[in-house]
Amino acid sequence: MSTVQDTIGRYGIWSVGLRSEDPARQGERADAAAELESLGFGALWLGGSSAVHHAEPLLAATGRITVGTSIQSIWQHTAADTAARFADLERARPGRFLLGLGVSHAKLASQYRRPLAALASYLDELDAAGVPAERRVLAALGPKNLRLSRDRAAGAIPYLVTPEHTAEARETLGDAALLAPELKVVLETDPSRARELARAALAVYLGLPNYTNTFLRLGFTEADLTGGGSDRLIDAVFAWGTEDRIRERIDTYVKAGADHMALQLVTDGPREDLPREAWRRLASLLR
Repeated sequence: MSTVQDTIGRYGIWSVGLRSEDPARQGERADAAAELESLGFGALWLGGSSAVHHAEPLLAATGRITVGTSIQSIWQHTAADTAARFADLERARPGRFLLGLGVSHAKLASQYRRPLAALASYLDELDAAGVPAERRVLAALGPKNLRLSRDRAAGAIPYLVTPEHTAEARETLGDAALLAPELKVVLETDPSRARELARAALAVYLGLPNYTNTFLRLGFTEADLTGGGSDRLIDAVFAWGTEDRIRERIDTYVKAGADHMALQLVTDGPREDLPREAWRRLASLLR
């Protein structure tokens, strides 16, 4: 078991809202982070193209919880600037930040070229600047990036994956590396409503080949990727239903090899919301 796993525990919260820079909501974000820590979550994963500086306010508002980027794009922030900011944060909040890195997508980054080589070069620069490999994790989906996560980082934080992918990733990573997949949770028991909310959340990702190609490798078909995603696809990458069913779905990833689950609540509100009552419900069903 990795030392990172000892620190972050079994469950964390993935949130775009916690990464927000809206100054009017600064106090609300701090209060939410402190409550999530008190509810027993071990990590806060900052979505929405987050960066090192987004972690500082949340670390200041809490006492022990780990905060990680999920993910910081290597195209948006230079390795030199990232290393400098990491060093500053480490001095201020030692041992509590995880640098989650990824290559983003060709549709979102005009510089997107030879992503695997670019990520390896970025890690070389972080090594030279003294950012420890054990304090960074990679948003890896395919086998090559997973091997890079094993060899050059503490492990992998795959996004939008199935338990079958988790089992394959564990085999590639071996026993020592951290495996912390993200999973979207819909606290809704009505199948039609749950899948409606899920499809709304999934829509943007069905236009990104990094995800759709992964689905195809996992045995889904082009038909599964149309119409907002088939029921089969929705049920494979979301947890929804009764509390027992949601807990069983989360446990399926753990049994497949996940050390830690980064849980993203999907609601009918904007992604930037802080669904605090839903987080309380989630914490209760995980006990």
